[in-house]
Amino acid sequence: MYVIVEIQGQQFKVEKDQKLYVHHLGGETGAEVEFSKVLLAESDGKVTVGTPVIEGAKVVAEIVEPLVKGDKVLIFHKKRRKGYRKLNGHRQQFSQIVIKDIQA
Repeated sequence: MYVIVEIQGQQFKVEKDQKLYVHHLGGETGAEVEFSKVLLAESDGKVTVGTPVIEGAKVVAEIVEPLVKGDKVLIFHKKRRKGYRKLNGHRQQFSQIVIKDIQA
């Protein structure tokens, strides 16, 4: 069984006991969070598509690590023949969660 759920504006295909990284949730380690925007559910070959969400369906997850920094992304700006160069870096903040239960 899998579902497609919207978490922090992004869509993820999740299954039970799956670990994934989502945008920073702001919870504590061990806290349970619920996501009710389930867009699609599949169980034993039967697919249910929401319009736009499935009523009464939710995904329960537990926060494993509340703050994980992603890889550094470098942004380089340059204008030719002008002597202008600028280098910025950015590390996105993520939360690691594990899917505990899927109720569809």
